[in-house]
Amino acid sequence: MQILSRNSVAHSNPLPVKVLQFGTGILLRGLPGFFIDKANRQGIFNGSIAVVKSTPGSADGFSEQDNLYTTIVKGVQDGVLADERFINSAISSVLSANDHWPKILELAKNPAIQTIISNTTEVGIQYVEESIFQHPPQSFPAKLLAFLYEKHKHSVQKPPPSEEVGGGRHVVVIPTELIPDNGTKLKEIVHRLVAFNRLEAAFATWLGEHVFFCNSLVDRIVTNASPEMRQSLPYQDRLAIQTEPYRLWAIEGGDAVRQILSFAQADNGVVITGNIEYYRERKLRLLNGAHTISVCLGFLRGFDTVYEMMRDAEMAAFLEKVMLDEIVPSIPVGEQADLRDFARDVLDRFRNPAMEHRLLNITLQATSKMRMRNVPTLLRHHAKFGGVPVKFAEGFAAYLLFMKAVKVEDGNFYGLRNQEFYPIRDDFAGYFYEVWQTHANDFPALALAVCQDAGLWGEDLTQIPGFAEMVGEKLASLSTSLAVAK
Repeated sequence: MQILSRNSVAHSNPLPVKVLQFGTGILLRGLPGFFIDKANRQGIFNGSIAVVKSTPGSADGFSEQDNLYTTIVKGVQDGVLADERFINSAISSVLSANDHWPKILELAKNPAIQTIISNTTEVGIQYVEESIFQHPPQSFPAKLLAFLYEKHKHSVQKPPPSEEVGGGRHVVVIPTELIPDNGTKLKEIVHRLVAFNRLEAAFATWLGEHVFFCNSLVDRIVTNASPEMRQSLPYQDRLAIQTEPYRLWAIEGGDAVRQILSFAQADNGVVITGNIEYYRERKLRLLNGAHTISVCLGFLRGFDTVYEMMRDAEMAAFLEKVMLDEIVPSIPVGEQADLRDFARDVLDRFRNPAMEHRLLNITLQATSKMRMRNVPTLLRHHAKFGGVPVKFAEGFAAYLLFMKAVKVEDGNFYGLRNQEFYPIRDDFAGYFYEVWQTHANDFPALALAVCQDAGLWGEDLTQIPGFAEMVGEKLASLSTSLAVAK
């Protein structure tokens, strides 16, 4: 079987480079790469991506396939199963930072490159005091600054064509790392590096006036295609990826950013707006928060994946009610109709048989997630409606039961489900071990002790009348019913 290449499939030659991308990961291929390829197919953007690979290892996998890769879109969309496959040709080159740094800097002379994207993991956006004149610099922000410095030098020496947006001098930088205010933090680090490297004032002025660092939020599940999926293709493709139908790339910016990112016109999954906080809040409460409030209950009931959990009528009803009746009305931003539509999209995503979300993996650091994602929802629900959200209390009680360790081994804590031990991977596992040892099966006392611990939650949850009592009742009920869960 032939390897995927531009010779083995009917595909056009690479388009001119308009985007520099730091990172070769599957998220970038399945989201920004998806949008850019779609825009190219519609004749809107007409530009390709030059990728910088900073991690160890060869980029031969890309060159062997002429930088092509298959995208497989599978999942539930509007209640209907979707299954689409296409060859993405958005990438034109992949260059190793260690081996090809002069070539990467040479790209800075191209005035058409006005978009820079990154996904270097959360660790990548860190300040490291280093010279940007190394070949290459070690940190991502220093590599970025070196490229921008080179671009500024060339734009001064040779003004770009006037038809380019902003005379070709504007550059949009969009980090997609999963940290709040990623663009703002990257900008601060870059400007600190300008000072450390004693770069001239003219460059600092250009950087401040012409380079837009955009906060962004990405939301799409992307995985490597399974061996079965790859074998079903009529060619060999080691780079094939699989995605869900849902996609969102929210980018904070104004008209100049919107004009440069013309590929956004091709798909409503790209949202360019002056403030992306609404999209962050919506995702945090309804996607992440729904996961956190339900996975312990689903796991203790005997399910191993989100899809299995959603096939159970009772669990599906639990999630629908907690999202639509308890979380949505508590979100203080946005229109209720849009929030409800997003909640239904999330439920569709949870029903995707093609994505294997292990419930046990989602329980990682459940306590921190509960505090960040769900405690604010609980407090807002009480402030707005009074009373106690019943399904929320049930999910919270299941979380407490999940945190009940029955074995400690080499400093690791383990719970018990259906006579099998499971790991409790949580920084507060020791705390809950002591709580359960102290209160044993006195469920009201245990719920009260945990809820009133303001150090744990940032608030005393017993200030919500009836919440601790209802959690205690649910805990007693679940401890009996879940003991026989299969």
